Parts: sequence; structure tokens; C-alpha cells
Amino acid sequence: MAKAIHSMIRILDEEKSRSFYQTAFGLEVADRLDFDTFTLVYLRNSEAGFELELTINKGRTEPYDVGDGYGHLAFSVDDLDAEHARLKQQQLKIRDIVEFKRDGAMMARFFFVEDPDGYKIEVLQRQGRYM
Repeated sequence: MAKAIHSMIRILDEEKSRSFYQTAFGLEVADRLDFDTFTLVYLRNSEAGFELELTINKGRTEPYDVGDGYGHLAFSVDDLDAEHARLKQQQLKIRDIVEFKRDGAMMARFFFVEDPDGYKIEVLQRQGRYM
């Protein structure tokens, strides 16, 4: 069974966005992961484990056009390899499994599948923060 875990949007100003989502929806920072070229900020509240992932691309100065600002819905699964095989067998538009490491440690294993309208959906192995 799949479980929805987060949705992502790209933003320009971390402080303004964090303040808005805290004020509007009571979302607080659950995790913040800083990388060389981008930062991920995960927001959630006590109502549910579902999170909003804010992505800040360093050096970006122009506002995003919502129509081309990349985002995704994400689901976590117990057996990523089995889900990948199952969706591939259904002849869906599916990408290869990716292993995302940070400081040499496995951070995430995932793949993307595309829906009929072209939206990309991330499917992650349940582990670490992606439970």
C-alpha cells in the first residue's frame, strides 16, 4: 500500500515562505537539508505526517512561473524494487531507480513515474525520514 508523504514547491525566499506557512497553516520546520546548490525545508504540523517540501535553489533571483516551476507529489513504499517492476509491467512512463547519497550515506532511493498529464510523481523506499 502506498502512503502520501510530501509535496514540493520551489520558492525564492525561505523566511517569507516559512512565515506564511506557519501563519496560514501552523506548519513548522520538521527538517532542513542544506546542499551546495539547493536547500530542502520540510514543513508539517501535528495534524498529520504529510509534509510540504520547500526547495530553495541557491542563486535564483527571478520568480518561478508556476506553470514551469517543477514540483511533485511523493509516495513511500515498503519495497521500491517491486513497485518499480509492477509499474513498469503496467507500461507506465517510469524512470530508473536513483540512489541519492549525502556524505557517503544513503539518503534516499527513489524513481519518478509520469501521470497522463505529464506530472511527475516520486516513489521512495521507506527508510530514514521517508517512512
